[in-house]
Amino acid sequence: MSSENLPQSPEQHPESSSERPLRKPRVAVVFGGRSSEHGISVVTAGAVLSAIDRAKYDVLPIGITTDGRWALTADEPERMAIADRQMPNVDDLSDSVEGGVLLPLAPGNREVVYSEPGSVPKALGEVDVVFPMLHGPYGEDGTLQGLLELSGVPYVGSGVLASAVGQDKDYMKRVFTSFGLNVGPYLVIRPREWQQDEAGARQRIADFAGEHGWPLFIKPARAGSSIGITKVDSFEGLDEAIAEAQRHDPKILIEALLRGREIECGVLEFEDGPRASVPAEIPPVQAHDYYDFEAKYIDSTPGIVPAPLTPEETAEIQRLAVEAFEAASCEGLVRADFFLTEDGEFVINEINTMPGFTPISMYPQMWEKSGVGYAELVDRLIQAALNRSTGLR
Repeated sequence: MSSENLPQSPEQHPESSSERPLRKPRVAVVFGGRSSEHGISVVTAGAVLSAIDRAKYDVLPIGITTDGRWALTADEPERMAIADRQMPNVDDLSDSVEGGVLLPLAPGNREVVYSEPGSVPKALGEVDVVFPMLHGPYGEDGTLQGLLELSGVPYVGSGVLASAVGQDKDYMKRVFTSFGLNVGPYLVIRPREWQQDEAGARQRIADFAGEHGWPLFIKPARAGSSIGITKVDSFEGLDEAIAEAQRHDPKILIEALLRGREIECGVLEFEDGPRASVPAEIPPVQAHDYYDFEAKYIDSTPGIVPAPLTPEETAEIQRLAVEAFEAASCEGLVRADFFLTEDGEFVINEINTMPGFTPISMYPQMWEKSGVGYAELVDRLIQAALNRSTGLR
């Protein structure tokens, strides 16, 4: 990427605050990443870039490639969509295969620099807030949030602890249980256990299946977007399912089937605290065995918004969604996923601290039906981040 094509640095603040010219806050939208959810992160970022009010904010798109390079990308949201059932990626959006973006590492310095081999590094100006659109490990799990805390740069969404808890389904369920929220039966197989006593781990799975029955869901403990999940109906498919889950995460989760309806609820932080949206229902997927990645993003199976619940059920799931938000010390936004069992009980499955965020994703749809449109939703999240300090709070 030649220097003349780089984003123009916004006018910098002089030392005296009384002499500072007014300028628009600068939002760095960071997307892509090293996880298996790279593609959907790019799609999500494209939707957010299209919605950000350019009269109100300056925008700096930064993509992270699958090998971890921070790349400067063109501000072209139309190139960040699913095409011919294929996910976009940062490498195709970056004009340079070598250039990299460097974020500040010292508190008080928000200057972003672009560096390319053989060229003088170029300052891209200050960033006032980061909108991290990363899904999965190496971004949604507290790692990027920790970097931004070290830099003292505000960011959208939950902090280090809540992001880590929200990514790790093992500890997420432990936190929910400690706060009195109902979770379904599950079993965790950790990497050391599998490596040192595979036979014992298999016996634990067999005992779990004997107690709760088939089918079972085999999942990576720290992945999202239904990636790496397999529904198995007997021991015959177990080995393949375990291998698929471990391809994404060496720690795996085994969950029993919960018979009932899948209900989701969005939580958004307002000035007076978190509020819940109207809930949505994920109906049974005709062409898929369960609500997997392709059903969510490729075939775009529509949810029902608002969910056909009684007023009492709606109030209860909204209460539980806010409780889950508070239990994990979340900030900004969360999508909470529940099962409404056949006996009328809500069981929380998981939370997503950075849920799917395209206009057709369930979280924005729930808020649209709750009176907060997509552009307003994006603006509220940016404003909340700008008004929230980094560090202990």
